[in-house]
Amino acid sequence: MEGISSDRDSVESAARKSSISSGGRTQDRKEFLRRFVDSETLKAYLMDWLEDLAQDNGTPSFDVPFELIDLQKFDYALEGVPFQQLIRMPSAIYASSSSTVEATAYLALEDFLHASASGLWEAFWGAENDLMPFYISSLYDRNLRFYQAEQAIAKGKLDGLCASAIMLKNPRHPQGKWDDIIAFALLRPDIGGLTSADEDPKPSTSILGEALFFALRVLLARSISRSNIPLSLNSVFVLLVDSQYGGVVKIEGDLSKLEFDLNNVYESAAAWIKNHSQIAISPVDRIWNKLGNANWGDIGALQVLYATFHSISQYAGTPKNTIEDLAADHSSRLQARRIERQLEDNTRVNGNGLFRFQHRTASPEIVEVQEESIKVDSRKSLKLEAGSILMIDDATWQKGYQIDEVLNDGEILFYIASSLEDPGKSLFLYVGSHPSQLEPAWQDMNLWYHVQRQTKVLSVMKQKGISSKYIPELSASGRVVHPGHCRKPSTGGNCDHPWCGTPVLVTTPVGQTVADMVREGRFGPDEAIRCCHDCLSALSASASFGIRHGDIRPENVICVKSALQEGKLCSASDAESLVYMLYFCSGVDFPVLDSVEGALQWRETSWSRRLIQQKLGDISAVVKAFADYVDSLCGTPYPVVYEIWLRRLKKQISEEGSGKEVETTSS
Repeated sequence: MEGISSDRDSVESAARKSSISSGGRTQDRKEFLRRFVDSETLKAYLMDWLEDLAQDNGTPSFDVPFELIDLQKFDYALEGVPFQQLIRMPSAIYASSSSTVEATAYLALEDFLHASASGLWEAFWGAENDLMPFYISSLYDRNLRFYQAEQAIAKGKLDGLCASAIMLKNPRHPQGKWDDIIAFALLRPDIGGLTSADEDPKPSTSILGEALFFALRVLLARSISRSNIPLSLNSVFVLLVDSQYGGVVKIEGDLSKLEFDLNNVYESAAAWIKNHSQIAISPVDRIWNKLGNANWGDIGALQVLYATFHSISQYAGTPKNTIEDLAADHSSRLQARRIERQLEDNTRVNGNGLFRFQHRTASPEIVEVQEESIKVDSRKSLKLEAGSILMIDDATWQKGYQIDEVLNDGEILFYIASSLEDPGKSLFLYVGSHPSQLEPAWQDMNLWYHVQRQTKVLSVMKQKGISSKYIPELSASGRVVHPGHCRKPSTGGNCDHPWCGTPVLVTTPVGQTVADMVREGRFGPDEAIRCCHDCLSALSASASFGIRHGDIRPENVICVKSALQEGKLCSASDAESLVYMLYFCSGVDFPVLDSVEGALQWRETSWSRRLIQQKLGDISAVVKAFADYVDSLCGTPYPVVYEIWLRRLKKQISEEGSGKEVETTSS
């Protein structure tokens, strides 16, 4: 639908030749563009015209840029395309006019445009090793120049930011020029609230006039560009967005019919828009949910993505993978799904042996699942008791361990054991799930995290020579040696014995978890400060090698004599989890969180009302300052600067203790 016809090609070719052959006319266009800088003046010339068009239904009546059938086909093509917006739009629930919210909005818009362009480029044009030729920049309305949002905010230009754009990388002009714009996005505080109340709400006349101003500036800049980049001279898309809603405006027309009257710039521009342009406006629909997360599959996001797709097509031409080709995969996926749904009557049992599912021929897509308790022989799981002897095989050796104590952190069983070769040394021993049992149970996934993942991470750390007294040390890892003869078909395979192939991890040293200390009332302010220091030491050591944790909580941090030791490993965002752990360990009741959105709402409320900082301030001013620091990093790509906080925490520990200095690492 949006492809450029041969007639339009001839128009663009004629316009390009005209602009090149007539030096005087090119100079007129340059001067026209230089004077065409005030959107409010153009809106004044257009307002009566737009209001006349809007007399019947409240908004100007224009065609839509995309038919619903085209959006549906595009939706099918995007089924396998990953989009991930890292920075959320400010939540409408807690929205305010503060500068922090406004700054986050521009960062989130840049992030959304980058995710859109990157996902579309990789899916339709670029191979995995092709770098995306675009970047995202924001427009400062005082001088109509482009800046990265972070740079503009740092320079105090936040109040002057008015839009963002997908720009073509230009080594000669790294800051960006108007003729480098691929797609333009206006960010306004209330696009959705200013729409009409009909079934297909459109943007207000004021916002539409502003969109037409910027669209015409882009077309003028392209018409005088000396670049060989084949961007369209007669059409441009403008995206209209706020923190929840968005829409698309498309304007096209022959610029050769624009009268470049340098004494009446805005009157000439308004006359061209009224008489020689074709304007298409999409309905305004939701793009982000109330928590600020993008709904990539909804109609609002699809309209914006489809406009971005056509904007990129103006530069890159026909994609390697067409919409029709990618949409055809939807049919094959749908057919495979139908085949699955049209099996003959068959009773199946899930991996836990708890429910029976019956598939009937030609059943509807959504069916009622009949649930019945049935008896199924499940594999005998490996359960150890105090005094049990467990043999571990690692292909090159076998070791025996005696179970001394059985522990339970509320989710999994683990053990304190001692080696038969060195019975005086206590060790933590974790028994993982058999590979065949990993999928059905969440408990098994927790065991996988403790055993398989931690084994791999600790092995990598040992190979790289990463050492810290605050990080557990790998003592041994292997697989259970089960009783009887093992009939496994190969070295890497397993036999039919229920214990064969079960992984085991042994770590040192042994201590008490912070969760146990809290339950026993032995986690006071001194322990909280030392916990913060020792955990940051572990995070600092592992983060320097790119090793991440992802699950910091009281059950995963152990206290070894006078030193706390991280139970697993870390990422930069783990500092936020560390703050939460200290907060709840200080006596705050854990909230009932029944969904991810509920957790995000609690997180937003707690930080915005400074509940976390106030509570941690009762423990220590340094810990409260650390919480403020972590809050400032939330939603940004900046890493944690561990050294500063380690020095401050160490200083406070030394002042409260005997003055003995605490080491942060050991080799």
